[in-house]
This record gives sequence, C-alpha cells and structure tokens, in this order.
Amino acid sequence: MSQKTAIITGGSRGLGRDMAVNLAKDGVNIIFSYHRNEAKANEVISEVVAMGQKVVAFQFDANDFKSGQAFLKKATEYLQQENGNPNFDFLINNAGTGTYNMVADTSEEQFDEMMNVHLKSVYFLTQAALPYINDGGRIVNISSGLARFSLPGMSAYAIMKGAIEVFTRFLAKELGSRNIAVNTIAPGAIATDFAGGSNKQEDKQAIISSITALGRVGEAEDIGGTVAFLCSDRAGWINGQRIEVSGGMLV
Repeated sequence: MSQKTAIITGGSRGLGRDMAVNLAKDGVNIIFSYHRNEAKANEVISEVVAMGQKVVAFQFDANDFKSGQAFLKKATEYLQQENGNPNFDFLINNAGTGTYNMVADTSEEQFDEMMNVHLKSVYFLTQAALPYINDGGRIVNISSGLARFSLPGMSAYAIMKGAIEVFTRFLAKELGSRNIAVNTIAPGAIATDFAGGSNKQEDKQAIISSITALGRVGEAEDIGGTVAFLCSDRAGWINGQRIEVSGGMLV
C-alpha cells in the first residue's frame, strides 16, 4: 500500500513541527510550509528524514492568500514528480500568528492581518486543495480555546478562529459524499513563540496553571498527537467536530 501524504501549513516551529513529527511517526510523508525561517524548516526536514519518511518544505506567506495558491502548486508538482500523481491525503491548516490589542486599540491593518492569515488564506488554500485531496482523506483546521472563552486583547484573532469552526462544519457537510472528514482542534494556552511568546512568561504561566484542570500551561508536544489521531483510521467516524486540547482550561 502506498504511503499517505500530509500537507501542513506553518510546519517549521511550535505546533506545526510537532504535527509533522507525529504524523511522520505514523508513517506519513510530509509537505509543510514555512514563512521566513528556512533554518528551522531544515531542522524539521532532518527530523522527518531520520524517521524514514519523505519530506519537503516550501515558503508560504499566510497574510497573502495568493501565496497559498503558489505553495499548493509547488506541493502538487512535487507530488506529481515523486509519485506520478499530484494528490495527497491530509490537509492541516495550522499557519498563524497573533496580535494582542484591546478592541478600542485594534487598527484596521491588524484586523485585516488576522482575517487574511486565519480565515481568508485558510478558506482559499482549502478551496484550491479540494481537487487534490484523495477521497477518504482528512482536513484538520486549527482554532483556539479563545473561540469558547474570552480573554481581553485577543478579539480580532478569536473572531477569525470562531469563523474557522463554522467553516469546518460546512466543509464536513459538503465533503461527506467524498468520505473526507473535516474537524477542528482548538488548543488552549501553549508555551510557544506565538503572540510574542507571552505564554512562556512565569507570571502568565502561573495564571494559566491556576485555571487549567491539569494544572499547567500547554506545550507544543501536547497538540501534534491529536492531529495524527484525527488523520488515522481510528478516528474515521469523527467528523464536523471541535476538539479542544487545553488540559481542561476554564472548564
């Protein structure tokens, strides 16, 4: 049986890196995007190659949805060359960044960036990918715990993540005839470089730990396994769902 292939946006660091590693552990070949940090992308490539899987990375700027079309074109051309077929099995829409501003202080530019990165590029990259996703494949979109609970300063980001959850349900309905399952995972607070790395600060970690049932801040390594599970045969009957991966934050 031929190996399956996953395309992951934003796979060079943090959550995306852990998704790539966990999928590779399951024997999946990896294509991922990076924004600027080619050195970090090469580190992930080395990790995946060491597991015996094929892997390649291409640049993608999520703030420009047309960049997604170029990224997908490179990915499908690579697959055509490697496999004689441009199709793949799993699409993980992970690329993202954050902005911290109160509603009163959010500029149109900041709002537009959140919309472009987290909603418009996801919508149109997914649209462009649909002809190439094998029937029976999976799409995993990344939302946020902030689409369920509200913390000051993250409104523009959280609005777009709420929209992604609605998008997921519509995709699941429209792609059901192709046996493609579409789900969302919603990470809680994770100690990565996201939004300036504020979740790595000791005072903020103490607050997060106090409102999380499992008593700590999340780590990137807490997320990738869930994505790999959703792409496995074990999760085949999960569809159109939002799965929060937050350790029980604000339950």
